[in-house]
Amino acid sequence: MNPGLLATKVGMTRILSENGTAEPATVLKAGPCVVLQVRTREKDGYDAIQIGFEDIKPHRSTKALIGHCGKAGTGPKKAVREIRLTEPPEVSPGDVLTVEVFSEGTGHVDVAGVSKGKGFQGVMKRHGFGGMPGSHGTERKHRSPGGIGASAPRGTGRSVKKGKRMAGHMGSVRCTASNLRLLKIDAENHVMVIRGSVPGAIGSVVMVRRSKKKG
Repeated sequence: MNPGLLATKVGMTRILSENGTAEPATVLKAGPCVVLQVRTREKDGYDAIQIGFEDIKPHRSTKALIGHCGKAGTGPKKAVREIRLTEPPEVSPGDVLTVEVFSEGTGHVDVAGVSKGKGFQGVMKRHGFGGMPGSHGTERKHRSPGGIGASAPRGTGRSVKKGKRMAGHMGSVRCTASNLRLLKIDAENHVMVIRGSVPGAIGSVVMVRRSKKKG
């Protein structure tokens, strides 16, 4: 079974390696996660488990979620996610998953989350455009995108083509950081330390799974 946990991003720090170099690392508070539902290939057509993370007050939840979590013998959760599996699950509703599902220092993980929102940004920050020259008559057009409707075939006009890279909303999308090395696990405090950065702001919920490529 490819284990997975929901975690909260605590922040970043650095870890000194054995040769004395400082490695950037992200601290995650992973689990404990309660198994809310188990899906099987015979009943649902695929194998998966549904997990819940962090308790919330019932009045901040819905009756449907309260009843759904109650079937597993637990209260409503802040985050609920489903994890697809390649083989039948070995857990049952009500079981608790902790960071111990990942063995320390034995592999890599994939972390998925929603990236930080950057708001409305121009083409230089959003797409890496070079901008206009800084001299030779350029006035108040240094960061402009240039022509957006030219290079059109004859008869179609100067319309803006679909997919044209322009200014717009940047960030706040789901993305995955793959093949991050697992540095340390603290099972007592439900903490795991991962080398490198992970998507999302501090306090956001991310999904941690064993790496598909280096698992």
